[in-house]
Amino acid sequence: MKLRPTRKQRIIKNSIFAIAAGIFLLIGISSFVWYFWPSQGRQPLKFSTTVAGINGEFGEPFGVAVKGSETYLSDGQNGTIMVVRDGKPSVFASGLGTPSAIAFDKNGNLIVADSGMHTIKSVNAKGEATVLAGVAGKPGFADGDATNALFHAPIGLVIGSDGKIYVSDTYNDRIRVIADGKVTTLTGSSRGFADGTGAAARFDTPTGLAMWHDKLLVADTGNHRIRMVEPNGNTATLAGNGEGDAKDGLLFEASFYQPAAIAVDTYGSIFVADGHVIRLIDGDVIPTVRTISSGRRGFGDGEIGVARFNRPSGLAVDDAGNVLVADSENRLLRRLAVSAPRQDVSATFAEKLKDKPEDFRTLQPPRWPYDPPSTKRDIAGTLGELRGEISPGNDDIHFHNGLDIAGSYGETARFVRDEKVLLPLATQNFGTLRELIRMPTMGYIHIRLGRNAGGVPFGDPRFVFTNDAAGKMADIRVPRGSAFKAGEAIGTLNPMNHVHLIAGRSGQEMNALDALVFPGISDSRPPVIENVTIADESGREIETKSQKGRIHLAGKVRVIMRAYDQVDGNADRRRLGIYKAGYQVLHSDGTPVGETQWTIKFDRMPLSAAVPFVYAVGSKSGATGETIFRYIVTNRIEGDNYREDFLDASALVNGDYILRVFAADYFGNTAAKDIEFSR
Repeated sequence: MKLRPTRKQRIIKNSIFAIAAGIFLLIGISSFVWYFWPSQGRQPLKFSTTVAGINGEFGEPFGVAVKGSETYLSDGQNGTIMVVRDGKPSVFASGLGTPSAIAFDKNGNLIVADSGMHTIKSVNAKGEATVLAGVAGKPGFADGDATNALFHAPIGLVIGSDGKIYVSDTYNDRIRVIADGKVTTLTGSSRGFADGTGAAARFDTPTGLAMWHDKLLVADTGNHRIRMVEPNGNTATLAGNGEGDAKDGLLFEASFYQPAAIAVDTYGSIFVADGHVIRLIDGDVIPTVRTISSGRRGFGDGEIGVARFNRPSGLAVDDAGNVLVADSENRLLRRLAVSAPRQDVSATFAEKLKDKPEDFRTLQPPRWPYDPPSTKRDIAGTLGELRGEISPGNDDIHFHNGLDIAGSYGETARFVRDEKVLLPLATQNFGTLRELIRMPTMGYIHIRLGRNAGGVPFGDPRFVFTNDAAGKMADIRVPRGSAFKAGEAIGTLNPMNHVHLIAGRSGQEMNALDALVFPGISDSRPPVIENVTIADESGREIETKSQKGRIHLAGKVRVIMRAYDQVDGNADRRRLGIYKAGYQVLHSDGTPVGETQWTIKFDRMPLSAAVPFVYAVGSKSGATGETIFRYIVTNRIEGDNYREDFLDASALVNGDYILRVFAADYFGNTAAKDIEFSR
């Protein structure tokens, strides 16, 4: 019979474990403090400035390398290497597939991870590229002679002090080494997460690499961690708890979203491009992870704490300690400066960098995301519609960011334009109703990617499936550099029975009705205004009327309009959001007091924080249930700008007036409803 330990014995045992754990943690912290201690001499970064790209020279800046006063960038979209001298970009090398990370070797050659061609290339001073390792156009996995070795869309690379080239073989989930004409695997095996040595370690879509003292740092993108590899292949987690978030804190408690690039300065401080923010790993007494840029996606220069980025993908440190940033979705080269003078690029200029609908819609012939491509389909949802319900205490609400185009269950969905994948992790939500693929300028949601209605893969090698330990399909990736033509199959419709089509780059989504052309689409039906209510500043509805039957207004009020839209062919039950809303005040004889105020417009995706500024309590919409859109017409929302506003009746002279409220669709159909009031 096994005796149960006494309470005293348990206390002693637990105390021993606690002391041992404490000693282990102290040793670990002491080691990291030793590594990070030199960072205390580093000058803090102060400002963000824009260096190059302001004239639209870049398609997708990704990798960054510094050589003296010159900065080199890989352009994944255009297949080029650019060089920036005195702020002026020019083409250094062309004819590559989808170049990603870049670095200079000891001979001055630029080494390039060409993801689209599954190779590592060397570019000489004349801009001439040759294959250093891998077989052009042939994905796979094989060690051995460099000319016969195989990679699968490698993204990251760094060159060690001994001249060895370390490569993130991203979709083989391994770290490879090129040395003496041979390719070997240093660490990693199958996709997953595990610390350990060599093949015992596991990665999930590793991307950015950097040397840190004698160790190799890996941006383990799919595992949301920063990993650390010893020269012998021993792999450990340096920072990140595996949660897909961007939370600051101690190394073991901090979280990362999708770390993509790493750079280390001469003091040992580690910079990480993570999602749309820049993180810093350093420490005074205890090492920590800190977000040093703004937490908001977008564009903005100035004080580093308010600087905004949109998918930074490459980092490099120059001789002055500044950090160069390839700001991919903003298509700019940025600099985080130690002491450089501020040269802010205004938000107004940033708007000019965004794709324009009139240009965007000319990039591909008109078609629907099905076959036949010219057959008209039903529109089931538009950009800016509420998803969720506006009610006290409910935060599970958001804007709909695309155009829903109805189809049949299991029908094949197709690309509407030629594009290649640029995101390292372009697919999300495998096996759910929100499974998606994000291309550079388009997104497609509610699709079984690369497989039929029964879940059987098409056999298209560009769709790479991952199986679990039991052999069951568990995830899908489409590697960076995979190219598709308009009309090629994406997959099949899941039970949502429509393609959610996103138009525009991430963070710059446009209304697809404006940005794309759909054959045969028409709309002769104006929106329907169901009712208009007026509320005071506190939100209380105003019901008091004068003897003339007019509402009496004296101060600031909110105007709330319940409305919906439909296009030709919509069933009566279909309720779509409107394109814009506004109001005008008129004298009782119909003459205008002022211009029409168009206050809400959905030409571009608003910021998520604007949802309660657009929709009043009682608004709700989703895949099931009743659809109610109650627009707060007096508030102002357009693009990234939103603010609370009112109709101020106190600014009017005493008398009788008409409040005319408008709802308009994209095609120019407008509905109006009049409310008589007195001042």
